[in-house]
Amino acid sequence: MQVLPALVSGGVERGTLEIAEALVGAGFRALVASAGGPMVPKLERLGARHFVLPLDRRTPSALWRNAAALAALARREGVAVIHARSRAPAWSALLAARRAGVRFVTTYHGSYNEGFPGKRLYNSVMARGERVIAISRFIAGLIAERHGTDPGRVRVIPRGVDLRVFDPAAVAPERLAALRAAWGLPEPGGAAASPPVVMLPGRITRWKGQAVLVEAMARLPGEAIALLVGGSEGRAGFRAELDDLIAARGLAGRVRLVGPCDDMAAALLLCDVAVSASTDPEAFGRTVIEAQAMGRPVIATDHGAARETVAEGETGWRVPPGDPEALAAALARALALPAETRAAMGARARQAVLEGGYTTEAMQRATLAVYRELL
Repeated sequence: MQVLPALVSGGVERGTLEIAEALVGAGFRALVASAGGPMVPKLERLGARHFVLPLDRRTPSALWRNAAALAALARREGVAVIHARSRAPAWSALLAARRAGVRFVTTYHGSYNEGFPGKRLYNSVMARGERVIAISRFIAGLIAERHGTDPGRVRVIPRGVDLRVFDPAAVAPERLAALRAAWGLPEPGGAAASPPVVMLPGRITRWKGQAVLVEAMARLPGEAIALLVGGSEGRAGFRAELDDLIAARGLAGRVRLVGPCDDMAAALLLCDVAVSASTDPEAFGRTVIEAQAMGRPVIATDHGAARETVAEGETGWRVPPGDPEALAAALARALALPAETRAAMGARARQAVLEGGYTTEAMQRATLAVYRELL
């Protein structure tokens, strides 16, 4: 039984569905407990069962009530392993696993800030699994440094990209044409040369570095277009700041906030270079390997798990975080390369995804191996 706050959107939620799919395919019963959300129907179509509990609540009383409910659910459904994916429900899941006498697994999904007293203790539940899944070597190092967890309990299982979706050969021209029309991009092969396209995929939030890319574009000569692809739900203030910054730098039309996209595989084929400009270290950064799987070189900030997924000069480039000058220089260098050279780099990037185990299938296989260890 996987346990998380809700099934709304995000990498944790996607990973939950991917493991549920693998469990069903391997002949196990896949159960998920959460407060619900729009991803529940998709989960159930995979053959998993969903149980609604208020696991998105963080008060001490809610944690105790959820622990009792999870323990009762585990006994009733014959659960063998509880897998917690987020901190508040993980405390309930830890207590439930002890009460029900079942095995307990956690996935340490983030670098989790420690900005006030007691936060390290709160975060530590994610390192208390009988097996602790770290989503990158960076996170495995952080677990050891902060919590002193026995390395024998830690398993590094990187996030994966679904090659059934992120396959350049599987994207029909009509999908590319639809996005070009929606985003106002010129059709290739026109009378004038099309401007190069830079893309930063990711939700519109300050630490993802969209403002850094805007400042870099202001320093970049030429007519390159930058697309900021992602939703800004709940962050209207920062979205307005970006709009003002784009206008102040005279970049209207060259830097475009195009909103969320349901077809990222096609979207990535429209760019010449993908960017991950996060100012805080990424615990993994799935957008990097998605771009690489689509044969696109990536410029990423030089910290966190990007050091594991972006090979300098081979599959992309790394730049200091929060440095528009360095990002502009890297963009200029990348866009000055012949198209054939960028394509060769993109091909190496896709091969690195395949050979490095950065696929959904590899992640599913390794996670089920963890369950089998405990069983």
